[in-house]
Amino acid sequence: MPLDLLVFGPHPDDIEIGLGGTVARHVALGFRVGLCDLTVGEMASNGTPEQRLAEAEAAREALGAAWRENLRLPDGGLTAESAGQVRAVVEMVRRWQPRVVAAPHDRDRHPDHAGASRLLTRAVFMAGLRRYPHGGDPWRPDWICYYFVNDADRPSFVVDVSRYYEVKRRALACHVSQFGAPAGERVSTRLTSSRFRQLIESRDAQFGAAAGVAFAEGIVVREPIVRPDLFKHRDADSGTGPGEWDALSVSEDEWPRWE
Repeated sequence: MPLDLLVFGPHPDDIEIGLGGTVARHVALGFRVGLCDLTVGEMASNGTPEQRLAEAEAAREALGAAWRENLRLPDGGLTAESAGQVRAVVEMVRRWQPRVVAAPHDRDRHPDHAGASRLLTRAVFMAGLRRYPHGGDPWRPDWICYYFVNDADRPSFVVDVSRYYEVKRRALACHVSQFGAPAGERVSTRLTSSRFRQLIESRDAQFGAAAGVAFAEGIVVREPIVRPDLFKHRDADSGTGPGEWDALSVSEDEWPRWE
């Protein structure tokens, strides 16, 4: 069955960090959402691949997504220059025919996040080419929505996730090896610090505050957004149909900056 939304993450916890609330919101609205991790995070300082896969599945259940797959591409080596990696993503897109693909933004301190963004951008483009020979019939999603993992930039719009923020927290808590292992059983990293969770929540709170809500997740798109009118808000009789993005605008001087 085709998907409404296919979300890709470089590692098994990145979707939850950057887009967990948005995933939960779309599931609650009745949309069919699939999750795809590119790697099992085998280069991480904490957690085995088996642990990471089990934690990812628990997080999927918390978010309510229809399924979660892992392409087992090389952690530390995600690149758009690999024909095999491009093919793996093309096959996923063509198989599930999503209306929207979500991918990490390429502005990120982690090289794999930037590499994943470029890989996914290329593969989604190739998936729509009739003469690309692998993975079935051509399919081009309506657009790619880029989300933030570690860093942030000016969003094209934000998604109000206030009502679903506890779901995001529960999904993040499933990744015990990365965020919650006892001190004597882990290597101290940026992720094991409580300040990393604070960074995530403060970013989501600042995006939310700029838009007049409690929490929001920022999205970047690379084409103009068509609106039916100039009104910022529409009432219940405005004819908003299922599947339209509930996007909240952010003025240029209000969006968060992490330089």
